[in-house]
Amino acid sequence: MARGSAGETALQKNLRILQAFDAKTPYLTLTEITERAGLPKSTTHRLLAELGREGLVERWPDRTYRLGARLYELASRAPGAFGLREVARPFLIQVQSVVRQHTQLAVLAGTDVLYIERVSARDSAINHTIIGGRIPAYASSFGIAMLAHASDETVQAVVSSGFRAFTSATIRSESELRAVLARVQADGCAVLPGHVHPDSTGVAVPVYGPHGAVYAAIGVVVPNDGASPKPIIEILKRASANITRALVRAMAGER
Repeated sequence: MARGSAGETALQKNLRILQAFDAKTPYLTLTEITERAGLPKSTTHRLLAELGREGLVERWPDRTYRLGARLYELASRAPGAFGLREVARPFLIQVQSVVRQHTQLAVLAGTDVLYIERVSARDSAINHTIIGGRIPAYASSFGIAMLAHASDETVQAVVSSGFRAFTSATIRSESELRAVLARVQADGCAVLPGHVHPDSTGVAVPVYGPHGAVYAAIGVVVPNDGASPKPIIEILKRASANITRALVRAMAGER
């Protein structure tokens, strides 16, 4: 059923269609896109045709659609997350070669964490996140590592978005969130055992850019086996410092 698209611009309607896709459902039928976008089926069909002509979506022989390669082409020209990903990847590889578990890079995207890079081994711990996937910032060690240095406005937006329990350990209230953020700000790292999956622990530290601003978080997902995270934290902090220096150099070079 249409969500009331009257008064929206063509751009807003096109964005509805593009946002219908996500990392878990990269292929959608016309009916599925129509339902997710909340647009009339005739409008969806017409806009898909236009997006297809520009290479922003692709139609497959089985009549499903996926996001087009041109989106990646355009995004790869942008600064920010994609430049950060390129700068950080060598250091993620270094961390993963020592820890031998999922090593990830993430940024804040509204009230969520967006994972933009990962290096893994086949026998790594259970991890419910994927590259290009999102998770609420309060549930993720990466999100907590960044929120600990975010503005109160950003933290309040996370609180206002509500809390959903992934496990019995997931943060469920504003008071709990703020207590955790205060501890993480003091420690310089976030360790969240069993917050997304009971068998996994997320360990993350912030990555800084120019003028001390937090740009991202680097971290690992390890088994929730009670082992001390201290050795991993030290490895992550060194990697974060290296990424920060490389990021500052890269940004200075851009200017």
